[in-house]
Amino acid sequence: MHMSGESLLVILVVGLVAGWLAGQIVRGGGFGLIGDILIGIVGAFIGDWLLPRLGIHLGAGIVAAIIDATIGAVVLLLIIRLVSQGSRGGYGWRRAHRRYD
Repeated sequence: MHMSGESLLVILVVGLVAGWLAGQIVRGGGFGLIGDILIGIVGAFIGDWLLPRLGIHLGAGIVAAIIDATIGAVVLLLIIRLVSQGSRGGYGWRRAHRRYD
């Protein structure tokens, strides 16, 4: 498979924007340049797999790619948050809302 320099640049830009947006939505901040790109690229794969199975088709173009990747990245970050909270001996979402009297 041959990938042009332009294709690679588009993938990196979409990953960066999608990762940054997902960080803003889920956590309230980004993850740094490399982290945003990685989260956005993995999110693009997740979104590209998940959205058609839900009957959601965004179309073609860079804006659709960014939205698709952002949705996938948000799903990825929520899964990571649930797994990391569960591995610390808590009960996932319920642990965050438990009161300590």
